[in-house]
Amino acid sequence: MTPNPEINQILFLDIETVPNCHSFDELDELTQQLFRVKSKRFYQEQNTDQEVYDRRAGILAEFGKIICISVGFLYRLSEKKAIKVKSFYAEDEKTILQEFTHLLNQHSDYNILCGHNSKEFDIPYIARRCIVHGIPLASQLELWGKKPWEIPHIDTMDMWKFGDYKHFTSLDLLCHTLNIPSSKNELDGSQVADMYYRKGAIELIANYCEDDVVATIQIYLRLTQQSLVETQFIQKSVENKY
Repeated sequence: MTPNPEINQILFLDIETVPNCHSFDELDELTQQLFRVKSKRFYQEQNTDQEVYDRRAGILAEFGKIICISVGFLYRLSEKKAIKVKSFYAEDEKTILQEFTHLLNQHSDYNILCGHNSKEFDIPYIARRCIVHGIPLASQLELWGKKPWEIPHIDTMDMWKFGDYKHFTSLDLLCHTLNIPSSKNELDGSQVADMYYRKGAIELIANYCEDDVVATIQIYLRLTQQSLVETQFIQKSVENKY
């Protein structure tokens, strides 16, 4: 990782994912069989296919899809730090990935990606779904053959671990611990698929995703012992209309 990177090198991000289909029964027989094999350790006597599918499919790139990618830029405004957040969301996942890839290609100076648990989830998920859709990977996502210390990306969960590799801390718990506002007050990840498929509330989901990006930036600042960004200097692209 680049030591003490400049803020104009870091692109903060978060994604929201859902199962590829709302119902397990919508899958063809082979896909159903492959899902059962992939998720067999999550099946218990009381679990139906639909229950396991609801819980697991959205977090597996083979059975899920991205419905929103939010990104955040940390910059200086006079003597103050400021945050600008924007989102890519659409019914078509390929469009989202193409627009996000275009952003990475156009702003290659943002060569460090930062998220919470992003090295284990967001970044590989985006890369895998790009491959599924035949979208060439931006240089920031070309990680094949690189050793862990050759990858410049930052993960705020790794920062909080301080070398404790078995330690997992969720974004909302870390926000609570560090006294940083969290988006989990109105929505949490377990509700996203239902809000998407049943209510079509994509703007609400994008707003929630942007809140997570803001929270991640504030966590990064706290962990690097910098002052937080004041609320009046946070600019979001999606406002909660619900």
